Amino acid sequence: MSIPSQPVLSFIVVNRNTPDLLVQCLDHIFRSEIDGEFEVIVVDNGSSDDSVERARSVHPQTMIIEAGRNLGFAAANNRAFAETRGEFLLLVNTDAMLERDCAGKLLTLMRMIPRAGMVGPQLLNDDGSSQTSYEAVPTLATETLNRSLLKRLFPDRYPSKSQRLSGPTPVEALIGAVMIIRRAAWSQLGGFDEDYFFFLEETDLAVRMQSAGWKVLHEPRASAVHLQGATANTVKMGARIEFYRSRYLFFLKHYGARSMTLLKGVLTANLAVNVAFLGMLNGVTRGRSRGVAEKYLVRRGLWEWHRTGCPDGLGLPRE
Repeated sequence: MSIPSQPVLSFIVVNRNTPDLLVQCLDHIFRSEIDGEFEVIVVDNGSSDDSVERARSVHPQTMIIEAGRNLGFAAANNRAFAETRGEFLLLVNTDAMLERDCAGKLLTLMRMIPRAGMVGPQLLNDDGSSQTSYEAVPTLATETLNRSLLKRLFPDRYPSKSQRLSGPTPVEALIGAVMIIRRAAWSQLGGFDEDYFFFLEETDLAVRMQSAGWKVLHEPRASAVHLQGATANTVKMGARIEFYRSRYLFFLKHYGARSMTLLKGVLTANLAVNVAFLGMLNGVTRGRSRGVAEKYLVRRGLWEWHRTGCPDGLGLPRE
């Protein structure tokens, strides 16, 4: 009996009800130019469509873990990790399409820098323009003030996509659409914190990784097209609630209850002002502006969620 070769790289993709994106994502993964063997693992988070069947028919070599329900992003990746054999893990969202040399370039950098624990590529829009690929760790300033203004006034402290980097650069946190992680670092930290269901789990991991002495880097010479928000946009209200919930969790864990309470108070007040303004605007336009009406409904829903104490029952489905 032949012994399967040891993969150097394990791709992990988490999917829920995005069959077209999943197949397209896998197409790009299997076209990757990599020096060494690799494996691909998909965790399906309780899809109600034909995602699993389509992935199996197009790429039968893919290992598919059917979770049977929505585990969330953090827990699904942790579940996949238990099945991986690679020295490095490359996490790819279904709405991210790797360039042929992206995985190879990320792998090369990880091999060159032994203390690199986590590296992300340059994310691109479909037209080739740059997306934000790394960020400053959230603080009260970033979450309560105008983030765009902060980036213009203090570019060294608050980086933006307008900055052009020529080589690997240490960063505070990565945008988690595509990122390669060293197995040793992942194991040391216990993977993602499963208290995060969706959003900021990669930021939390980056903070913990740097505290443990690992480097978090951006590699601008590797790139991937990211159809930004394509998955979250299918359930906008639920996704926005999860974003707020994850922000409060992040502040509680890293800054303490007082900072979290202050942040929640400021954001609740901000939502109230937004609801009043958008409600007035929606009335003036008599609901004929789809964009205004949609923003009003989402902000009103978020404000109601805050007003009722941010209950656990709302957000993205867990079944």
